[in-house]
Amino acid sequence: MADSFSVTRRFFDDKNYPRGFSRHGDYTIRESQALEQFGQACLALENGEREPVTEEEKEFVKVMTGNKVPETFLEKVWVKYRTLTSKTKRIYTLSGDVSDAGNGDDTE
Repeated sequence: MADSFSVTRRFFDDKNYPRGFSRHGDYTIRESQALEQFGQACLALENGEREPVTEEEKEFVKVMTGNKVPETFLEKVWVKYRTLTSKTKRIYTLSGDVSDAGNGDDTE
């Protein structure tokens, strides 16, 4: 994989992981390192901004287009990343003013 997925800068996702992949808890150390090291290339290949050069990159693009099941470690990690970041996160909070509880418009 020396020539595959080569990039000049690390990948960070400040929107979804502002403290970094490894500090969030969704990924193992190895997965976090793979995302940082190869994420720029994965993103560019997925978006079509980069043409696949090696066989590994061509297989990766097949996974991203849904024509192949992820098999390699990097393919699985990237699919996991995309799955976790594409979900809308629901946050439930309990709030309300207790003094208004009995003053609703439910009068008869």
